[in-house]
Amino acid sequence: MWGSNYTFLVHVTHEGNQVPAVYKPSQGERPLWDFDQGTLSAREVAAYVTSHALGWDLVPPTVMRKDGPAGPGSLQFYVDADPERHYFTFDEEQKQRLRPVAVFDCLVNNADRKGGHVLLDPRGHLWLIDHGLCFHEEDKLRTVIWDFAGEAIPKALLQDVGRLQSLLRRDEELCAMYRSLLSPDEMDALSSRVDRLLASRRFPTPDSQRPYPWPLV
Repeated sequence: MWGSNYTFLVHVTHEGNQVPAVYKPSQGERPLWDFDQGTLSAREVAAYVTSHALGWDLVPPTVMRKDGPAGPGSLQFYVDADPERHYFTFDEEQKQRLRPVAVFDCLVNNADRKGGHVLLDPRGHLWLIDHGLCFHEEDKLRTVIWDFAGEAIPKALLQDVGRLQSLLRRDEELCAMYRSLLSPDEMDALSSRVDRLLASRRFPTPDSQRPYPWPLV
């Protein structure tokens, strides 16, 4: 109830199958001074679209639903994970797996990467959740994951980012999907961040403004 958006656990039923999901209705959004009212759900979906376009299975499948029980909102596959296993409880080996997360947050301009938004499921798969405060046209990267600041980004990750760059320039279906979720300025800013990251080839470093979210978990 104290987050940016009311969040509900729901069940999705289709042809006799039922799966749990996380539902965030647009009308449950808390007014924010820097993100337009009613846009957080779309940003959740745009984060999944970006993860999928990169070929990174980081964000659980997420879609927009117009017919939710509390109106339109985002619907995300529920990750069965221990909430006590997160960034601040990871060991050093687990933290070394977070380089794609740091790149992803830079690309989507994540203004709220808390430690509790990085999960490990029982199979050890890494998942990222809560992306309502992403894709602002102004630089707003706030994250607890500065472990790799200033380091060279691994070549394999840069190749995936390069593929995203090509898709943003040539894949009309992907661009149409983004246009349904983000403003033109936010789309331009996304392309600019992709270009800058490929030019620098390094993980970003924290600025002196406000590089950390609050609360941290």
